[in-house]
Amino acid sequence: MDAKTGFFYLFSVVLLFAAFRVITARNPVHAVLHLMLAFSQAAGLWLLLKAEFLAIVLVLVYLGAVMVLFMFVVMMLDIDMAGVRKGFWKHFPLAAAVGGAIALEMAAVLMAGFRGMDEPKVMASAVDAVGHVLPFSNAKALGQLMYTQYLLPVEIAAVILLVAMIAAIALTLRQRKDSKAIDPSEQVRVRAQDRMRIVKLAPTMQAPEPSAPATAQETKA
Repeated sequence: MDAKTGFFYLFSVVLLFAAFRVITARNPVHAVLHLMLAFSQAAGLWLLLKAEFLAIVLVLVYLGAVMVLFMFVVMMLDIDMAGVRKGFWKHFPLAAAVGGAIALEMAAVLMAGFRGMDEPKVMASAVDAVGHVLPFSNAKALGQLMYTQYLLPVEIAAVILLVAMIAAIALTLRQRKDSKAIDPSEQVRVRAQDRMRIVKLAPTMQAPEPSAPATAQETKA
């Protein structure tokens, strides 16, 4: 067994274990961590298949953005685990049947689609000045295709994402009436006389005279 086959089995075993722990972990934070581990192992498998662009996208998009967001959301939410587990065994037979059907369908499609396929070959993209053949890079080819033939859709998507980002920032920075935030500029410009003021008072003050009790006629009036 060569090193490539060994890495394939290593990534596959860790990926299956992490995927199993995602659905069996009782703590949602642990489930998210195992999902991040599963994505990293899947990126390793993509690298073994010479699809480095997909591996990089999987790491940057899912591990670097989506899963970090999931982690913050799960840690900030107060999830009632007792209420979540209340109807587990009641719906378990239906969930197991649906999951088994999906697994069988995926296995049938994958076995029929990948049977008899050869390992992807490294293509030669160019020849340098010395005469050495340069290996083919699918990331470079995809970049050339995106920024030449599909330049307009890429620019439209970039503008839409920019507008969405600006809108999200604007909605987050709206001033709320119930906010107790303090302006740092006001804290910097504060002076000692603004914090404490000395007021002179007389050492003794005459007590007010007690008022006379009201008569019965005044009460009736």
